[in-house]
Amino acid sequence: MPKLSLIAIIDDDESVRVTTNSLVRSLGYVVHTFASAEAFLESNQLDDFACVIADVQMPGMSGVELQDHLRAQGSRLPFIFFTAFPDEKTRAKALAAGAACYLTKPCDGDSLVHCFQEAFRIHNG
Repeated sequence: MPKLSLIAIIDDDESVRVTTNSLVRSLGYVVHTFASAEAFLESNQLDDFACVIADVQMPGMSGVELQDHLRAQGSRLPFIFFTAFPDEKTRAKALAAGAACYLTKPCDGDSLVHCFQEAFRIHNG
């Protein structure tokens, strides 16, 4: 794990943001939460994050669209997706574009730990 790992949590559901924030912080990470992909993009902190945890389905830009947008700009920022509505086509697209994991809500700490390890392995090459 990097010395200081800043994690972005992006979900339009406030209760999910709060719960996931608590879980990720309990694992020793520093967390910033965002209510939308657009708010994340407007944060001007994109280079500060070690990983993004994003909901797949959100109003406006979806999590997968955000990943596509950042990849088109040359970003290798690792993504972990979570969704309450798993869909194999979307899962395959997200993973093919380089996502570390695709989890179903609610996700547990052990699954997130595994996903962070995978995300950092992918990111650090």
